[in-house]
Amino acid sequence: MAIARQTHAQQKQDATAARLEALGPISDTGWTAAARASALDRVVQSGLPHARDEYWKFTRPEALTAPEPSEAALFAAEETPIFQKIDRVRLVFVDGVFDADASDAPDLAGVRIERLAKAAEADIHWAKSLYGTLEANGQAPVSRPLAALNTAFADDGVLIHVTGKADRPVSIAYERRDGTADAMLHHVIKLDPGADFTLLENGPAAARFNKVMEVDIADGAAFHHVRAQGRDHERQAATHIFARLGQESVFKSFTLTANGRLTRNDCVIDLTGDDAVAHVAGACVGDGDFHHDDTVFVTHDAVNCESRQVFKKVLRNGATGVFQGKILVREGAQKTDGYQISQSLLLDGDSQFLAKPELEIYADDVACSHGSTSGAIDEEALFYLRSRGVPEDRATDLLTLAFLAEAVQEIEDEALAGEILTRLEAWLERRRA
Repeated sequence: MAIARQTHAQQKQDATAARLEALGPISDTGWTAAARASALDRVVQSGLPHARDEYWKFTRPEALTAPEPSEAALFAAEETPIFQKIDRVRLVFVDGVFDADASDAPDLAGVRIERLAKAAEADIHWAKSLYGTLEANGQAPVSRPLAALNTAFADDGVLIHVTGKADRPVSIAYERRDGTADAMLHHVIKLDPGADFTLLENGPAAARFNKVMEVDIADGAAFHHVRAQGRDHERQAATHIFARLGQESVFKSFTLTANGRLTRNDCVIDLTGDDAVAHVAGACVGDGDFHHDDTVFVTHDAVNCESRQVFKKVLRNGATGVFQGKILVREGAQKTDGYQISQSLLLDGDSQFLAKPELEIYADDVACSHGSTSGAIDEEALFYLRSRGVPEDRATDLLTLAFLAEAVQEIEDEALAGEILTRLEAWLERRRA
């Protein structure tokens, strides 16, 4: 056993050293320098994730930690870009590099938007107190070294400061043109008291993508987030959201994932102010060589807060879905309402769903629940539809959409929810052809 532990530790150390060598030195100038150095220390101390780590036992991390990414074939999209019908301010990154010519003027959103690459050249900035801070807080009790790696090395991203109600949503489009692009982006979003802001994200970004988003939501502010991860099948991604909620604030995030060889989405939420609300949801559809992992950690550290985790996965042809979700209720966080549900619909006998729901409660006046189920299409419902003339393939699609609906309903904006449902239906129709 001692030899095995030593081998495991040595493997982590060797993999970490190889990855850091490929990345080179971190930036040691500007206001991000201290945060980057601290993040690098966290990476070195913990090592990059290994398949034997507790929260990586369902998802092999080697492709995300290798010195260089695997080549990923580019996907020629036939659909119009998602969110095209939404009045939004569009910011475009191509292979992880900001494309000013393809982007709208940032000031059209009515919020302060800057590029990390440009802002980091200054000696002082409003984001200095936030960059890397929420990510560092999110390293306990579970280590998240890929996020720390991002804080240390990401050289671009957006810094958004919202002081009131934004004029329109900001949409970040991640385009990809290089089959071996390896991108890291780090976004920092600060909402002042009473502010209201919607962020949209879409696109594959890179052959390998590592993204961190830190969201600080002050008292009475509301943050809405909807993203659609790109259709490039061979892409691989690790994304992280770290959110801190003040009193009577709102955080709502929804993710649509269609295809992608490997996707790991981490979401770490801290409810620190009384009467805060945090909802995180996802709908995922996968076919074949597909592995999708949602890992969520919600901490209740205030009174009368509400959290919801709603995740639905549709899997076929050997696809794999993973859900790891935890609700931690700290001492004194009375009147907590925590809800967690993860469900999978397996369209064949070759696919699998792996779930690890957790509750850890240190308060006595709470209402917390979690559930996880996995199953096939309801044969009685399928028979009912077929008996009324609906073809089997179409009936299966209708039941699949109904299964995914609970997650999509977490999106408050009806136009955005309708857009997501349209994309899900299109994915099912393509598989039927």
